[in-house]
Amino acid sequence: MEYKKIKIGEILIGKGEPLVLIAGPCVIESEEAVLEASARLAEITAKAGVPFIFKASYDKANRSSVDSYRGPGIEKGLRILEKVKKSTGVPVLSDVHSVEELASASEVLDVIQIPAFLCRQTDLVVKAASTGRPLNIKKGQFMSPREMENVVRKALSAGNDNIMLTERGTTFGYNMLVNDFRGLVIMRNTGYPVVYDATHSVQMPGGKGVASGGESEYVLPLSRAAVSVGCDALFLEVHEDPERALSDGPNMLSIDRLEGFLAQVKKLDETLKEFAV
Repeated sequence: MEYKKIKIGEILIGKGEPLVLIAGPCVIESEEAVLEASARLAEITAKAGVPFIFKASYDKANRSSVDSYRGPGIEKGLRILEKVKKSTGVPVLSDVHSVEELASASEVLDVIQIPAFLCRQTDLVVKAASTGRPLNIKKGQFMSPREMENVVRKALSAGNDNIMLTERGTTFGYNMLVNDFRGLVIMRNTGYPVVYDATHSVQMPGGKGVASGGESEYVLPLSRAAVSVGCDALFLEVHEDPERALSDGPNMLSIDRLEGFLAQVKKLDETLKEFAV
């Protein structure tokens, strides 16, 4: 079958292209922290020779508790992400939670991300697609990978075929996610690039009662598995000090481990591509 490749800035994503990294802190904690993180990530990925898209959320609308930190909000958050683009030259991605956010978000974001919990929201998906911006649509934890074909059709109905689909785990009982790696193959067979979200896949949603837990020790082995099965990009949330992160710390990767992480997954991706048919 024919596989779509999409272009984000100077980055080409799709089957046969080099593995891409989408990475950054879960949420914008401060302007200073995001600018420092984006600069360091740009340096690490450039050294590793891995194409890079910066990710950070201006609002985390689905936190466990009403008291949880959500971010600076769309207006301030987009200003900070625009500074990231200017200072690093890398594309930026963030979550959009409502139709009303799209006009402002599409002026800044290079990639609009539809959160997993909202991937079935028809109005949001169609309106996001109508901006013409590339979309990264996360598969809901409650959905089978085959159902994502319906989501693709919603985006295509707005005339936008710049689509990526992200696997981020499937609900398994209470406070637990599991990965069925067949899903990467099934979603790639829609013809669009697939992304493996390694850090949310090891999240334990609501596992701490008022916050989510996580098992970050599994980020690397599951990433190796995903690359081996076949994915076009890896999605990671990283932080200078995950234990002090304001959101998703237990499932995040320390930025100090990223260089070694990239060396492994890049080598694996290149080796597998030698045998691609």
